[in-house]
Amino acid sequence: MRRTGATGGWERGRSMGRRELPLDPNAGPVARFAGELRALRQRAGGPTYRQMSERAGYSVSALSQAAAGSQLPSLAVALAYVRACGGLESEWEPRWREAAEEVAARPRDADAAGSPYRGLARFEVDDAALFFGRDRLVDQVAGLARRRRFAAVFGPSGSGKSSLLRAGLIPRLRGTDDPALRPAAVRVLTPGDRPMRTHGERLSARPGGEGDTWLVVDQFEELYTLCRDPGERVAFVDRLLAAVEPGSRLRVVVAVRADFLGHCTEHAGLTAVLQDATVLTGQMSGDELREAVVRPAAAAGLIVERSLTARIVAEVEGEPGALPLMSHALLETWRRRRGRALTEAAYEAAGGLHGAIARTAEGVYGRFSPAQADVARRVLLRLVTPGDGTPDTRRPADRGELGLTEAGGGAAVLEALVAARLLVTDEDTVDLAHEALITAWPRLRGWIDAERDRLRVHRQLSEATRSWLQLDRDPGVLYRGSRLTAAEDAFPASGRDRDLTGPERAFLSASAQQRRRGVLLRRSVTALVAALALIASGTAVVALQQRATARAERNTAVFNQVATEADQLRGSQSSLAARLDLAAYRMRATAKLKTRLTTDAGAVLSTALAGPKDIVTSVAFSPDGRTLAATGYDRRLRLWNVARPGRPRLLRELPTGHTDFVDAVAFSPDGRVLATAGEDHTVRLWDVRDPARPRHLGAPLTGHTDYVETVAFSPDGRTLASAGGDRTVRLWDVTDPGRPRRLGNPLRGHTDFVTTVAFSPDGRTLASSADDHTVRLWDVSSPAHARRLGTPLTGHTAAVWSVAFSTDGRTMATGGFDEAVRLWDVHDPARPRQLGEPLTSHTAPVWSVVFSPDGHTLASGGADDTVRLWNVENPAYPLPLGGPLTDHTNGVWSVAFNRDGRTLASAGYDRTVRVWHLPDTLLTGYTNPVNAVAFAPHGRVLATASSDDHLVRLWDVAGPGRPVLAARLTGPTGAVTSVAFSPDGHTLAAGSADRTVLLWDVRDPARPRRLGAPLTGHGDAVDAVAFSPDGRTLASASEDNTARLWDVRDPARPAPAGVLRGHGDAVTSVAFSPDGHTLATASEDNTARLWNVAQPRRAAPLGAPLDGAIDRVMSVAFSPDGATLAAGSADRTVRLWDVRDPARPALRRTLTGHTDAVTSVAFSPDGHTLASGGSDQTVRLWDVRDPARAAAWGQPLTGHVDTVTSVAFSADGRTLASGSYDVTVRLWPLDMDRVIRQVCDGTGGALVPRQWERYVPQLPYRSPCA
Repeated sequence: MRRTGATGGWERGRSMGRRELPLDPNAGPVARFAGELRALRQRAGGPTYRQMSERAGYSVSALSQAAAGSQLPSLAVALAYVRACGGLESEWEPRWREAAEEVAARPRDADAAGSPYRGLARFEVDDAALFFGRDRLVDQVAGLARRRRFAAVFGPSGSGKSSLLRAGLIPRLRGTDDPALRPAAVRVLTPGDRPMRTHGERLSARPGGEGDTWLVVDQFEELYTLCRDPGERVAFVDRLLAAVEPGSRLRVVVAVRADFLGHCTEHAGLTAVLQDATVLTGQMSGDELREAVVRPAAAAGLIVERSLTARIVAEVEGEPGALPLMSHALLETWRRRRGRALTEAAYEAAGGLHGAIARTAEGVYGRFSPAQADVARRVLLRLVTPGDGTPDTRRPADRGELGLTEAGGGAAVLEALVAARLLVTDEDTVDLAHEALITAWPRLRGWIDAERDRLRVHRQLSEATRSWLQLDRDPGVLYRGSRLTAAEDAFPASGRDRDLTGPERAFLSASAQQRRRGVLLRRSVTALVAALALIASGTAVVALQQRATARAERNTAVFNQVATEADQLRGSQSSLAARLDLAAYRMRATAKLKTRLTTDAGAVLSTALAGPKDIVTSVAFSPDGRTLAATGYDRRLRLWNVARPGRPRLLRELPTGHTDFVDAVAFSPDGRVLATAGEDHTVRLWDVRDPARPRHLGAPLTGHTDYVETVAFSPDGRTLASAGGDRTVRLWDVTDPGRPRRLGNPLRGHTDFVTTVAFSPDGRTLASSADDHTVRLWDVSSPAHARRLGTPLTGHTAAVWSVAFSTDGRTMATGGFDEAVRLWDVHDPARPRQLGEPLTSHTAPVWSVVFSPDGHTLASGGADDTVRLWNVENPAYPLPLGGPLTDHTNGVWSVAFNRDGRTLASAGYDRTVRVWHLPDTLLTGYTNPVNAVAFAPHGRVLATASSDDHLVRLWDVAGPGRPVLAARLTGPTGAVTSVAFSPDGHTLAAGSADRTVLLWDVRDPARPRRLGAPLTGHGDAVDAVAFSPDGRTLASASEDNTARLWDVRDPARPAPAGVLRGHGDAVTSVAFSPDGHTLATASEDNTARLWNVAQPRRAAPLGAPLDGAIDRVMSVAFSPDGATLAAGSADRTVRLWDVRDPARPALRRTLTGHTDAVTSVAFSPDGHTLASGGSDQTVRLWDVRDPARAAAWGQPLTGHVDTVTSVAFSADGRTLASGSYDVTVRLWPLDMDRVIRQVCDGTGGALVPRQWERYVPQLPYRSPCA
């Protein structure tokens, strides 16, 4: 099958002779493996992909893509291909693993000094030959500096200001023939914490000679982040402003972060100078970005894949602060290059734009020993200044301050961080390579957030210590009162040797000694308050204008900063990013933010629950879904009311009575009893009938001789199981929870710590997992006489941390320290067997697994700080459900589903409990690709077509909540490729791979009925169907290279009306014009055609084929006014044709932006917007109000994790549906009120005041959800 357009479809090949792109076996592991698969197919006699699909149970598209050579197929798909061709799986699995290891190969140990990309490091003067894409901006700065002796470059963090001055402006000055610009000397400096003391002698013009002395002051904002002396700050600015005095031989250019503009206006002279001496580092254009990507590589004799260039430009263009992310991603791609080529596969392996920094940092950090990791954390935190009304910034530190020695392992840590270009050093100082590291590395961000208050105290302590030393240990500088108390609280004496430098420890000791002696120095503080009220009216007007300009510039800077923060957090804290998106949208309702928020609304977002102060080990929902319980290292039990998941409310927090960490919590099936398990070797029971007033039941359950790690109630609530460090499982009769008693003997067999126990839904089987790498099953149908079932389940290669049963009891999931999740068939618990391949997306141990109540979804939480969701509708072939959930900043210890199946709780090492909200707009339950989607004209029903079980599903989408499955339509004997409603909504047509079209009466969607016999005549799969506007004619498109017309005036007795021949390859899509006189067809012969169908039985071609595409045309759609035809192509474009005279169509515009094939196009009902879906996994929106000037609208909608096969607008234009190979359907809300409501509900509300103060400190608080 082959992907088609608006009417859906799926990719297929019809014979061994179908054209396939040639492969170069030397091009790498993907091409080599694809070539081997093709050779296997040839040896098997050349079966068609359809035949292979029938044999293997996989879609044609999946199998054909496996041998396409564009990407490595999953192991499951590869083995399905092998089975279909009669190959041996045992022979092919090692081949696949070898290829996979090559694809994911670690970056080569190449010297990064040879790279044409600087990573997070700025470009220096000597890097001018590699500095591209900024000629226009360099011209602007040089021109301004020629006209003004004081010039300022403003821009957000990450906009390239430092590189612009060093690698752009300075080489321009030194190479110019312009005597006004030619310098006598160029001095580059950064203010630091003592700008006058450090640079005072360099602020004067060089005596004699020709030309001016240029002072290039980078990171001017250090005046406000590092310099604490207002007097020194003013003196430094005054010296710089001497450049504008008559006769001056100085010229000054400063680079300032845009969010510090307000600070600059505190100095009246500086404010006046900046009025007409400012350049903003605007965002780079697509052409400039392309230069910055391609030309450094060319200078180094390398090439960049065109698809990689297009992807990077698309991802970075219009993204504030993305340049350091791009530079680092390119550096890491260079490290992973193959020969001379920088490839998209290497870019993916590096982590892409938003993941490369974190991947590099985690790679370095993961190789540290625990002691080295602690050193790294302390070093990195010393290099950060927490924001106070501004974002967090980097802070250079003296090497001596860091106290890094060979003996303590610190020197090795520093060397590793510098080698990875995360830190930069000179003889005296160490600094973060770029502030982007602060926001792009979730672990560092988590450390900063966790220790923000302590860091502020530390920075103040360091500054006070420095002043004390510079003043010869003046006792007057020592801490007193609350400042001393705060420092002592932050740094208790027991940890000062590790956390503080020698001078800092001496300062605190001297302060404490002074307090003990009772010697208090009282210094008089003289305050001078002056009010200047004599302002001339003209001056007042100028001042007002300046303030208005400053306010507007400040607001722009704040907007850009918030948008940049959101982008940098998107890959690590998606829910916070969504909140920031909303805050930015309330400032400026741009198209980019509207589409970002639409993506956010379709994402799985979370709400953080207040309360925990330490690691949370376990969470559990009550059976009625109204209460959530959590326990952890602080030995406390917390209960929240989560009846409204987006508005959780803490009901009670109290000590558990356990004398050590509490590792597990579980509710009884009736919700009346709660059990907690502790490392004090006991289990405690609680009466939680009133969750606001929980109380102990009886005495603790004792008997275990080591930690109790896990507890679980049987489904009837009469039995409790517990297990832990003593390697046993114990059963308890809790029929009367006030008087529990032991049942039988402990269950023995595990040879190491038992980590989890779980009862099967029928209560007859108990599963236990352990550190001995096994899972055991026990027959507990008679709990007092429990016995082992079969042999231990093996397969995990390390400790098994979690086990869970599906709702029907037929499947069991396990997660382990080997970073894998495994699924098992346990319908016969005496003979369990593993299902499929392990799920290996986690990059660290898997600590928790749980099934949703309907059994369709599995959630897993791991030490890689993520929660992952899996579609396990077919547990033998599980599929990822979206991307990882990344709001946690440390390992996820526990996950639990609520009874609604749409709410998930997680908890872990970052001391938080989060409640996740699976959006109602995500439709799941499929086991194979969704090939087509279509809304009924009345908008109340959505039809979806898929390959699994040859089904069409009808969804009731009339209500405001989650769509309800109304019916499953059966009949086709092959995969359903396409669906279409008649204009009156009474009839549904579906095309199938079985070469037929079927019709149903769907006037009552809950009771659809078949109409007539299947429509036959096509000689190959039917890929698309469409009704004429009057509903009298149906068109179908087929891989037999034809389109057919059918008379459906009486849909119970349809009749053939004609065959349209002319295409030279499969016809992929059909669409009628609004007047019904013209039919458009799309084909794999790289053309679209127009046909006169005013009289269907005399249909004839109109004009010449619409050509220009250099690959298959996948989809066609007419605009509502009939004037424009959109055609999506596998060449990654959408072409807009003027078809007002269909006999003489004219190309109006070619839309580019997709980075892979465009598979589907659809116009909105008002004709203003075009939607397109593609193999790049995105949905894109285009403003087509003027087709000749059509352009992308906002950013791509993301969320699908495989090819988007079909897009369709609802009749009112308020919803866009998309289907995908990722076996999901997404409903995208397009009215902003609904989008904002979904984001606010999903995140539990917008930014709270504390977050607002951190991220938007310059503006007064206003809830974006209000």
